[in-house]
Amino acid sequence: MNKHIGSDFDDFLAEQGIAEEVSAAALKRVIAWQIAEAMRLQKVTKKALAQRMHTSRTAVDRALDQNDAGMTLATLASAARALGQRVEVRLVPEQEEAHA
Repeated sequence: MNKHIGSDFDDFLAEQGIAEEVSAAALKRVIAWQIAEAMRLQKVTKKALAQRMHTSRTAVDRALDQNDAGMTLATLASAARALGQRVEVRLVPEQEEAHA
C-alpha cells in the first residue's frame, strides 16, 4: 500500500526534506516571471534594465533566469525597483491541518 495516498503534496515535500527548497525556488520563479512581465509591459530591454540597476546585462539575465535559485532578494528587489515595483515577502501562519 502506498503511504502517500490521502496525503497532500506539502506533506510529501516535508517528508522528503525539500519543502523549503521547493518553496524558495517557486517564489524565485514567480518574482522572475513578474519582472519579465513588467519589462514586457513597459517595453524595457534587458540592457535598459541593467542600466537602471547600475549592473551588467549578465546580472539581469541571472535575475530573470527562473532556474537560478541563488539569486538574492536584494537583486530581485533592485530589478523590481528599476521597474517602479517592489518585492514583498511576508510570513503567513501555516494552515491548520484539514484532518485534525
